[in-house]
Amino acid sequence: MALIKQYEGVELKAYKCPAGVWTIGYGRTTNVKAGDTCTQAQADAWLIAEYDGFERNVLGLVKVKLTANQTGALVSFAYNVGVGALRGSTLLRKLNAGDFGGAAEQFLVWNKAGGKVLAGLVKRRAAERTLFTS
Repeated sequence: MALIKQYEGVELKAYKCPAGVWTIGYGRTTNVKAGDTCTQAQADAWLIAEYDGFERNVLGLVKVKLTANQTGALVSFAYNVGVGALRGSTLLRKLNAGDFGGAAEQFLVWNKAGGKVLAGLVKRRAAERTLFTS
C-alpha cells in the first residue's frame, strides 16, 4: 500500500491522469467524473477497500506461492495498470511458469501511458521490481 500511496499521490478533486482517465483519491477511477471531490478520510477508505479487492484478484490469477513483498508489488502493479492488463501479461505468464526472474524484469516494460514513456512510471516499476525481488 505504501507504493500505491507514494506513486499515486492523493488528489481530493477529480483530474484526468496521463492516460486520460478521470481519477480521484489515491488513483481511484471507479465511477469518477469531472467535478467530483472527496475528503482525505474517503480517499483513505477507498484505498483500503480497493487494495483488498485488487489483492484478491491478483491472488486469484497467480498459481505459484508468493512472498508478502511479491504480493504487494503485484497489487501495486495491478492497481495502476488494471487487473485485466495483468491477466493478459507476459509478467503473469512468466510468474505462473515459475520464472520469478523473468517476471521481475517484466515490471520494467510497463512504463508508458498514452503510448509515451513517463518518468514516474519508470520509477514506479523499478520500485515494484525491487519490492518483488526483495
